[in-house]
Amino acid sequence: MASSSMSPRWNYDVFLSFRGEDTYEGFTNFLYDALCRHGINTFLDDQLPKGQGISAELSEKIEESRISIVVFSENYASSGWCLDELVKILECKETKGHMVRPIFYRVDPSELRKQTGKTGDYLAKHEDKFGKDSERVMKWRKSLEDLANMAGWHFSNGVESKLVQTIVQEVSSKLNCPALNVATHPVGIDDTLDGINPILGIGLDDVRMIGFYGIGGIGKSTVAKAIYNLHADDFEGSSFLANVKEVSRQHGLVQVQEMLLFEILGDSNIKLGNADRGINLISWRLCYKKVLIVIDDIDHLDQLRKLAGDKSGFGSGSRIIITTRDKHLLEAHGVEHFHEVKKLNFIDSYKLFCWNAFKSPNPPEEFKDLTCSLLDYAKGLPLALIVLGSFLCGRNVREWESAIARLKSVPNLEYNEILKISYDGLDDLEKAIFLDIACFFNGDDQDYVTKVSDACKFFPDIRIRVLLDKSLVSIELNKLSMHDLPQEMGREIVRTESTNNPSERSRLWYSEDIIDVLTENLGTNKVEAIKLVLPETEEVYLNAKAFKRMRRFRVLIIHNAYVSGDFDYLSNNLRCVDWEGYPLPSLPANFHPKKLVGLFMPNSHIKDLGQGYRVENLLLCSFLHSF
Repeated sequence: MASSSMSPRWNYDVFLSFRGEDTYEGFTNFLYDALCRHGINTFLDDQLPKGQGISAELSEKIEESRISIVVFSENYASSGWCLDELVKILECKETKGHMVRPIFYRVDPSELRKQTGKTGDYLAKHEDKFGKDSERVMKWRKSLEDLANMAGWHFSNGVESKLVQTIVQEVSSKLNCPALNVATHPVGIDDTLDGINPILGIGLDDVRMIGFYGIGGIGKSTVAKAIYNLHADDFEGSSFLANVKEVSRQHGLVQVQEMLLFEILGDSNIKLGNADRGINLISWRLCYKKVLIVIDDIDHLDQLRKLAGDKSGFGSGSRIIITTRDKHLLEAHGVEHFHEVKKLNFIDSYKLFCWNAFKSPNPPEEFKDLTCSLLDYAKGLPLALIVLGSFLCGRNVREWESAIARLKSVPNLEYNEILKISYDGLDDLEKAIFLDIACFFNGDDQDYVTKVSDACKFFPDIRIRVLLDKSLVSIELNKLSMHDLPQEMGREIVRTESTNNPSERSRLWYSEDIIDVLTENLGTNKVEAIKLVLPETEEVYLNAKAFKRMRRFRVLIIHNAYVSGDFDYLSNNLRCVDWEGYPLPSLPANFHPKKLVGLFMPNSHIKDLGQGYRVENLLLCSFLHSF
């Protein structure tokens, strides 16, 4: 099973395998030259001498390569050396996350699967030589069968240069799409994957929708990422749609549909307009493609209907994986294959906690009893084990005892209380950044969040690192990500600042609350930041006088809202304004933002920044597109 934690360092992009004496050697050399011309570091296997078995040096070259391309021609199976090389390539696929793509050069893949034709004849000769029960030959047979079930390229006749161009484009795309970060310490994941393999049925021709369900923090997304990393290369196209619940709530399902099509088809020009058109286009463009799609964290049936549709909308062999807390959503959509992701057993809980608390699988002697006591509170939930272990890492026995005493003092202890221990250990600016991410920036670009936080004088470089070290946030492809549970905890902390009056809270992100506050002129000195993002564009009337009372107001973000109303006033305390589609040709005349260091107004009607703005803050014009 492939390691789920860290990716190996690749010395080569591509390892190119073929039978060197073949009549099709010219095609392979043509492909090799094309890959190299496009800056793809490629190792051709005939650069080393061939013998009875593959050498240690050749094995090393395979291990050092990110992708193996196997040019399988009608005589490939005649060479035991080539078949040994294939066995090694597929071993690396299983153990190192190595990608494998076959080219079936004037050979039908079914010949490998059924082991008939010339392939069958060669295997029979190998059995005569090594014996029918030879373990070596059995490995060759299994490897050929596995190769036949992989997504690749089939060339029977036509223009070779077109095939080479297609291969180069797809390989470039694969190389520019790094593996997902699964887990720093992947305890228990391999055992879980072994249990899931039967319902995945990778390589079978049917189309399957597979649902993973379980409570928040149990590891559904982690399992889905591990599967995606292991098997994405077995499909013609793949897409991992992360955090669908939150993304669709903020930006609408149309954006998620467009991302799905872009990741599989590579066409950034697809614009859907509405979700119903997206349903039809997904089915039309993908119905003949073997695809792997992960739809992560759904909480509404409409999300499934508009992203997954019906099984008939995907090509033979496709797999659609769905993660959710609600099994009923899967049943209502007709998903036939389920797997409940369960809590870790005591042994795995112990290991995962220790890796995060001590950076080893076992605690020092003086912490053994304390470790067992803390495991009782985490109850096998991976996220709780990770956050609690990260919080206690480096602390002394007395601090551990204090944490246990606090947990004991809380009646009906819930996981939020465990997470809140870590939150309470932050300093004020770390808490501010944490709450900003929970309320506004989950899933946003790290550089963007850093610039906004820097504008607010939160000194984010070191403080975001603290949140990472405490496992309260993570970074995936330069996006800041926060799990549902800490995000819910953070938003609940803000909500309890004033349970009945949103205008008395520090942060507003719920559109109805924002519209009430800004329409009814209910702004108060408590409000620090507002993010108004609507899933579909609609007109919103705002009374800008509400900003007058917001003397601590630092961040204003408005997206996908056509705003009308009185704009005579914007708070002069603002440090960052991100307003998509600002409706007026200039900023208010009485807007004197002495603290403003970030202004972003895409698709706005701005022609003149405004008299007061230009006179006092001319240098800030350089920040107009700083994000």
